[in-house]
Parts: sequence; C-alpha cells; structure tokens
Amino acid sequence: MSFEIERNLGEQPMAKILAERGLKPKDLVAASTEQITHKMISRACKGRRLTDGVRNKIRRALNAAAGKEYAMTELFNYTAASRD
Repeated sequence: MSFEIERNLGEQPMAKILAERGLKPKDLVAASTEQITHKMISRACKGRRLTDGVRNKIRRALNAAAGKEYAMTELFNYTAASRD
C-alpha cells in the first residue's frame, strides 16, 4: 500500500505573522542559536512539509525574534506525520 504525501501545502500562517511583525528570514536566522537557513524559513512559509525538528527550530527562532511565544498550531496548519 503506497501513500502519496502532499508536500506543498500552501502558504502557512507563519508567513502572515512574519509580515505583520515586519520580520524577514534573515531576522530569524540571526535570532536563532541553532543552525537554520534562509531556505528552511522560506520553505516553512510556502508550506513545504518539514520535519518536526526543523519546525521546532523555526518556531524557537521566531519566538526569539518576535519576543513572543507562539504555539506550533499558530505557525503551521499541518503536522509532519499527517497523511493527507
């Protein structure tokens, strides 16, 4: 049995939060204490399915850059393990 996983899930709520706060991917990269890249953030905003680890890194970077604690459900409208 083969499951076809949808990988491109459309713009995520995270993109709107970044725009509202006037943040750019470079701000998250600079605020992060972990290794994240502009490409990871770009993929997250566009809705490319990411692993839980990458999504957590991005969430921690956004929380640091924004000075606010966001829940994962506020940033992404999917879970990495879901099979649509």
